[in-house]
Amino acid sequence: MAGIDSTVPPPAHTAPPVQPAQGAPATPGAQGAPGALIQDRLAGWVSDLTTLHELTERLSRTAALDGALTELLRAGAALVGARRGLVVLEPADGLGPTTTVGLGLARADLGHLETVPRAATSFGRLLDATAGATPGATAGPTPGAEASVPGAEAASPAAAPVTEIVQPDLLADEALDPRHREVAVRLGYAASYALPLLTDTAGRVGAVVWLYDEPAEPAERQRHLIGRYLQYATEHLARLVELDRARSTTATLRAELLPPRLPRVAGVQLAARHSTGPRGGGDWFDALPLPDAALGLAVGSVTGSGPSAVAAMGRLRASLRAYAVMEGEDPVAVLSDLELLLRLTEPARSATALFAFCEPAQRRIVLAGAGHSPPLIVGERRTEFVETSLSAPLGMLACWEAPSVDIRPEPGETLLLYTDGLLQRTGDAMDRAFARLHAAAASVPKAAREDPGEIADHVLRTVLPEGLDAAAAASEEDVVLLAARFE
Repeated sequence: MAGIDSTVPPPAHTAPPVQPAQGAPATPGAQGAPGALIQDRLAGWVSDLTTLHELTERLSRTAALDGALTELLRAGAALVGARRGLVVLEPADGLGPTTTVGLGLARADLGHLETVPRAATSFGRLLDATAGATPGATAGPTPGAEASVPGAEAASPAAAPVTEIVQPDLLADEALDPRHREVAVRLGYAASYALPLLTDTAGRVGAVVWLYDEPAEPAERQRHLIGRYLQYATEHLARLVELDRARSTTATLRAELLPPRLPRVAGVQLAARHSTGPRGGGDWFDALPLPDAALGLAVGSVTGSGPSAVAAMGRLRASLRAYAVMEGEDPVAVLSDLELLLRLTEPARSATALFAFCEPAQRRIVLAGAGHSPPLIVGERRTEFVETSLSAPLGMLACWEAPSVDIRPEPGETLLLYTDGLLQRTGDAMDRAFARLHAAAASVPKAAREDPGEIADHVLRTVLPEGLDAAAAASEEDVVLLAARFE
């Protein structure tokens, strides 16, 4: 397998060839011993390569950091013969993310370990020793390399780099920190084996420790196998770290481009729910006060995903706010201006949008949509989709225009605006997704109809029973749900 060195040391179960006693006649079986020894070694190599292949395949299928860290701990525990362990993710550049994941350790157990002075823990010594690790460092112990043993923490920076820390009998170590001894007794572990997580490209990523219930240490062959495994695993973790950082940056940017809070306007209550897909998309919403106690509501979606889609979404939302202030009472004019701007500034991109001009005092809504799903009116007497006119998305036609729709909600009715991501995350065909959304809105309990936030939460729980986070992991689509209840 690529990346796996076949020069594996002799298997631990291989016995040396039996030598006949001096003067004793050679037996026919003794002549075949060298061949049996070679076959035994080859079988051991094949078994090791197969095991490493299976473990790295399982790790490669993990797409999130927590899952990858848990898989690393499980695979490593099997390779070194331990039952429990923990991995500390702490990139050397200080940019995060930082986390600690345990195997066979409850959250309270990890809390006890955190009370041990960092310098008294094997993972803390490894992290401090590799704080200045530069790209090109090894990811694990090398066959034949001298291991760091208890007391090796006194090594100076001029000494050889720390490649592992073996503590075969913690309770017999007189130099063990008293707090560490107390925690080890409380948690019931008697030995540990720790390795740094170093990559050729990013330097230090973290450190991992496996804990033994009894005094023990991994054999030479086990150290070799875990070192080979970590060479791949640590590079995989480094890639996930970069991906997590990119997602976090995109999510932060997107959050900053969306309204930090909804405005308070007399005669209407507002609530919004949104969830970003794994890659970060261009779905957005807005609610802005307009002159004469009016209110503008908008939802939309920009094609594409990632930072470019988020940036385009921010530009489109800012432009719509400007057009809404100037001519918000005419939603068709607002979307026409937006379409012209999109076609001139970003001809390769399209978008859907819906803008509603609301006069809460008169309970009047005028709205227009551009390729967007129709909103829902939810009340005690009716639950129905607003019959908006069919129109193309923005940027799809040389000249966009569609008639507006006038709505008169009854007191206590709620207008639900949403993006297509809500329908697409269901995994159903669009007609079935619309039916599911309608049924969810119609089933809102009477007690919840007084609060637009409770209405939105009920709809989301019903349409996506597994929840927004689980649905986001299985779909690339963003979800936006904006609820406006008229008093």
